[in-house]
Amino acid sequence: MKQITLTFPDHSTMEAEDEVTPVTVLNRLDGNGHKILAVRVNNEICSLYSPINISASVRPVYDNTAEGAEIYRRSLCFVLATAAHNLFPGARLLVGHSLGYGYYYTIENGHPIMVEEIELLKAEMYRIINEDEVISTDFISYEEACELFEKLCLTETRKQLNYRCPARIRINHLEAFSDLYFGPLVSNTGMLNVFDLMPYQEGFLLRFPSHADPNSLPEFKDQPKLFEIYKRYKAWGKQLNVTSAASLNELIHDRKVNDFINITETLQVKCMSDIADQIHARGTAQVVLIAGPSSSGKTTTSKKLALQLEAIGYKPKVISLDSYYVGRDQTPRDENGDYDYECLEALNIQMLNENLVDLFAGKTIKLPSYDFHKGVSYFKGDEMSLGPNDILVMEGIHGLNDRLTPLVPADKKFKIYLSALTQLNLDDHNRIATSDNRLIRRIVRDAQFRGKSAADTIAMWNNVQRGERLHIFPFQNNADAMLNTALDYEIPVLKVYAEPLLRCVTPLQAEFSEADRLLQFLNNFSTIPATAVPGQSIIREFIGGSAFHY
Repeated sequence: MKQITLTFPDHSTMEAEDEVTPVTVLNRLDGNGHKILAVRVNNEICSLYSPINISASVRPVYDNTAEGAEIYRRSLCFVLATAAHNLFPGARLLVGHSLGYGYYYTIENGHPIMVEEIELLKAEMYRIINEDEVISTDFISYEEACELFEKLCLTETRKQLNYRCPARIRINHLEAFSDLYFGPLVSNTGMLNVFDLMPYQEGFLLRFPSHADPNSLPEFKDQPKLFEIYKRYKAWGKQLNVTSAASLNELIHDRKVNDFINITETLQVKCMSDIADQIHARGTAQVVLIAGPSSSGKTTTSKKLALQLEAIGYKPKVISLDSYYVGRDQTPRDENGDYDYECLEALNIQMLNENLVDLFAGKTIKLPSYDFHKGVSYFKGDEMSLGPNDILVMEGIHGLNDRLTPLVPADKKFKIYLSALTQLNLDDHNRIATSDNRLIRRIVRDAQFRGKSAADTIAMWNNVQRGERLHIFPFQNNADAMLNTALDYEIPVLKVYAEPLLRCVTPLQAEFSEADRLLQFLNNFSTIPATAVPGQSIIREFIGGSAFHY
């Protein structure tokens, strides 16, 4: 009989024969007043019913962590899918874009979903949760999976099995419903008691708590401009019949993806051209402010937009906000004592505004520079003035915050928000998170140009997202225009670069669980070679070989 040793966070150990189920050792794990939704087994996140049959360190995954929040939301989606199956058998429940702390859903049921049907869904979810049903997992054969997904009308899930063909497939079960999810779920539905269903547009929102406060729902803050962008791209995807990973894999398999690449790039250029026309129509705009979260493609967008502006008679000039950092001795520190370069106070707002006012008054200014190595601001003699057709372009995370440019009148500013918002899903019930798209971009870029490992990038990602929640997302509705910088063919390109990097993250590193999750995600896509990517594509900002100079 094989002997295994389990090591817990308090460094205590336990000897066992053969295997142990995590749910049986929860008394060895301190909940700290929070729910334990899963466990880390040698840094792999596993459900509470997954057997442990090797010697391992075992650590809890709480509901107030980013990993716990993902498990909670994924499990809540499964409960919703089960409820929809119970009430509307044969109808297609389709997950869409995230909106605040919620996911947008529609149901293809022959008619727009009614408020009464949403209330029925909510009541059925509460029944499933209140009965504390067990969510079980097992493996079935490829043939059984094909038959199951056809029977359950999971169209895109079944289609994906034409391009992802493992001999056995992990399936989740709840009551009489079964589905495929790419990550562990909670062990019992009773853990999922904080949620709501809210009618929205043609569908509804499945609302869930933030990991910062897992016991209540945050206030709903509508994002109508962002939703309209999503709606437009979703309609475009349906028109081209490319709405899922399976649809994209089919194009790659049939050697038809080059046309899709050209159409996708052309649409993005057209959207930039439309924004340039909006700037011209404003008539009074003298500075274009471009903001967006990490790896949304701000640098390439500013260069491509500058070309569009030149095409209609402007002469764009670029001011780098990085040049306006205060000296390191004046830079605020965060709660960990590290320099906080992402807060607004890290910039010399007074100098920036005085320079802008002088430029608009026809004066010549001296441009500052910043030495990141020494942490000092200095002048090296660069000057700038504006001619009759000149327009400034500035990109940075604070562009939409009017506290950045308080001395500049509103009519002289045109603000653009960037979001890498893919309209693709993995399948009917598994969405592609915008943050995953950006994280993969950043992993590739950091390795290509900054000498960072995938583990390094993953380790700082939570802090990056924290900065985005504080300094970018609250201001996105201030934008005069929004641009979607995601290209629906990009993940198969990035996969070629990202997979080898992610495979180098070992189970001895805390970042292993996230690397493993991303590898499972990328496994849903076939590959596209980098040679298919145009030189001016935003993707080139991350993989290299751009026609632009950075």
